[in-house]
Amino acid sequence: MELTRQEIIRLLSDEQKQGDLFKKADEVRRQYVGDEVHLRGLIEFSNICRNNCMYCGIRRDNPQLARYRMSEEELVDTARKAAEMGFKTIVMQSGEDMWFSRERMCRIVEQIKKFDVAITLSVGERPYADYKAWFDAGADRYLIRIETTDKDLYHRLDPGMSWQYRHECLMALKEIGYELGSGIMVGLPEQSIESIADDLLYLKEIGVDMAGIGPFIPHAQTPLKDEKGGTLDLARRTMAVMRLLLPDINIPATTAMESLHPMGRILALQSGANVVMPNVTEGEYRRLYELYPGKICVNDTPLHCKTCIGAKIMSIGRKVGMGYGGHAGKLPHGAK
Repeated sequence: MELTRQEIIRLLSDEQKQGDLFKKADEVRRQYVGDEVHLRGLIEFSNICRNNCMYCGIRRDNPQLARYRMSEEELVDTARKAAEMGFKTIVMQSGEDMWFSRERMCRIVEQIKKFDVAITLSVGERPYADYKAWFDAGADRYLIRIETTDKDLYHRLDPGMSWQYRHECLMALKEIGYELGSGIMVGLPEQSIESIADDLLYLKEIGVDMAGIGPFIPHAQTPLKDEKGGTLDLARRTMAVMRLLLPDINIPATTAMESLHPMGRILALQSGANVVMPNVTEGEYRRLYELYPGKICVNDTPLHCKTCIGAKIMSIGRKVGMGYGGHAGKLPHGAK
């Protein structure tokens, strides 16, 4: 759907008619991507990060966080168990932990690819040669959020980082041939509705295949601990407008939404979302990967998470997708 910047601002601002917006986004979702909800098995394999983002619980300068890093064998074994549970996509996410070198990640990707899954990587900013090597090894998708297109805000919240370089990373990933995932945070300090409208137009302009909306949730061990935080309603309105703008992309019902409301992911699925990423990380690691406080399911097992969200999906008349769930039916490397 073609929407002007002013129309987007109006839709994002209109709390009174948000029910109509959610209904319209749900209709567009059904028309373009159907009733299947694609499950991605999320492995949070390291909470070590070289960056110091002001909003993030695993920021470099948080001394209160116990750090961990999976071994290659642990990571591959966790992916194997997820594949055996029926996941057709494995999402490997970490802080920017440079121990996972180009060569090490290539070995990991090559081994996990043997489980007949699509592989999504989310490990931050890396040189072009790293991205290319991982794609050639079998990685299919890459997720790196732009967070905001307000460059001044970005540089205040992400000290020492470059908005332009992050944009160049996105362009490199697209050029290489990855399915491109990005997204934004909603409710950041000093973020305007106009800025969020610009963010959505940016995601449309660069042609993302997947985009996530995360409400900003202040973390007690960060410099933004006393800020107000984002609301579920604004995050849902943003996600719904994105569905209207980009009708056939994959949009996750993010876990952060459920940290704000016990039915947050279901509400998101009824407002335009079509993907859920159950956590398949095991044991203590689940609790220690704390980007924001109030993270759900930290004491659950991977199988319980998968079963629980599957039941919720069916309770609203949707069905769990059994395929790889690529954008517009795109198959991963070597799909059978």
